[in-house]
Amino acid sequence: MSKALEYFKEVYDVVPGWVQKMHDYSPEVLDKYTGIRGEIMQDGSLSRKEKDALIASMNAARLYSRSMMFHTKGAIDFGYSVPELIEFFLTAYLYKGEAALKKAFEAVPYALELSGKTIVLPEVTPETADDLLGTMIGWLTEEDTSYLEQVAAAIKQGDTEKISSVILSDGRISARLKHLNMAGNFIVELDGSGAAPWMEKARSAGASEADLADIGYICILTAGIPAWFELSDSLKTVK
Repeated sequence: MSKALEYFKEVYDVVPGWVQKMHDYSPEVLDKYTGIRGEIMQDGSLSRKEKDALIASMNAARLYSRSMMFHTKGAIDFGYSVPELIEFFLTAYLYKGEAALKKAFEAVPYALELSGKTIVLPEVTPETADDLLGTMIGWLTEEDTSYLEQVAAAIKQGDTEKISSVILSDGRISARLKHLNMAGNFIVELDGSGAAPWMEKARSAGASEADLADIGYICILTAGIPAWFELSDSLKTVK
């Protein structure tokens, strides 16, 4: 087995079909891609586990299950708890509403399974943010869900400003990471102008330019080189 195939087998436990096909048609291309991916997914200004959780959340925000599920595994494997992962997913809800939270709902049972917990799925998937989050909280027995319950209470009240304020505040996940996540949600959909104010808010929340560059790099992995074009317009030049 080539080193590239071994790398992906280590990451995903099996060699994904898309990786095998890339290898079959051009091992050289897979080697180059694996090198870029391996470099980007190392601990940098953002840690490896932060990068996986951010990519999972950004893909929930753009309603893309496949990459969300791959990186859910990475986030859990590298040390995030399920309540922490849900906290990342709440930024997807801020970005695209109930559709994104419903998409994230697909990943939570998988994350719980990876964490060694079996749950009973509802016969019908909940439709509203209130019911979606309430169901997820109900799965988290023996976990500290106090922050998630604050969010659920704000959603029940229907106060959009309070919902945004609570979700973007420090919980088990920092406000800095949440603002970086919001910027990334726009970047993976190639909306640089929409990302720009969130990049500024991320700076105000303590994010460095290196943090923002790391967001650009991980966006490349899930949305391609144009994602870097969009982020770089608002990234400050190194002096």
